[in-house]
Amino acid sequence: MSTVSTRAPARPAPTTDRKPPTRRRRQVRERQWPAYVFLTPWMIGALVLTLVPMAVSLYLSFTDYNLFDPPHWVGLRNYTEMLTDDPRYWRSVGTTMLYVVVAVPLKLGLALAVAMLLKNLNRGRAFYRSAFYAPSLLGASMSIALVWRALFNDGGTVSGILDSVGIHAGGWVGNPDLAVYVVVLLTVWQFGAPMVIFLAGLQQISPDLYEAAALDGAGRWRQFVSITVPMLSPVVFFNLVLEIINSFQVFTPAFVISGGKGGPADSTMFYTLYL
Repeated sequence: MSTVSTRAPARPAPTTDRKPPTRRRRQVRERQWPAYVFLTPWMIGALVLTLVPMAVSLYLSFTDYNLFDPPHWVGLRNYTEMLTDDPRYWRSVGTTMLYVVVAVPLKLGLALAVAMLLKNLNRGRAFYRSAFYAPSLLGASMSIALVWRALFNDGGTVSGILDSVGIHAGGWVGNPDLAVYVVVLLTVWQFGAPMVIFLAGLQQISPDLYEAAALDGAGRWRQFVSITVPMLSPVVFFNLVLEIINSFQVFTPAFVISGGKGGPADSTMFYTLYL
């Protein structure tokens, strides 16, 4: 009776050309040190200009402090007075929320509309893209805010144009019901930054999708709802988060347009200006 050998094949001898772990780690560190060198200035800046001031501000919020006297620890008294005894705080929160709710959708809607127009523009796209982007570089400066204040002040260009068509609104800056919308319009005017991001996202959508939808009988609106919006949703979310963060940090336009007082009648008293 014959037997069949079932002995397993011999394992190959382990290779001996592997580098020792210590040597590999040293090589990894040698490749990483340039990254740490380039990150060091940013880390120092973040520590000195961001983290340290945040820690100092947090400490001072629990003290009674001015520039001439040393801080005196008062615990939660400042927060208690702000939340319960000072109605201006809650008005500033309400004004800020109104500004964010109105300005962000208008700005993003205008940015998306202009981006879609530029996407279909064959000639002059680079020029118009640069022209629309320019206000984003200038809009947060004090000089532009001063010009905006002059435009919407009593006797300014905007009130003159409205008077010529029979709308007597007076100066927007001095009107408690309209002053906040001066800041809103200044923010919407800076739609260039999200527009450029929207345009980049639109250019990544394949034209084949629109051609297939057109063959199926889908109109412009249907193509926008079924193709553009879903494919552009990550870009929309990115712009939305970015604009909400920026809107909650608004300070310079409100400070300049209101003369640093948040008026009239606290109508432009954003919580950053209140603080």
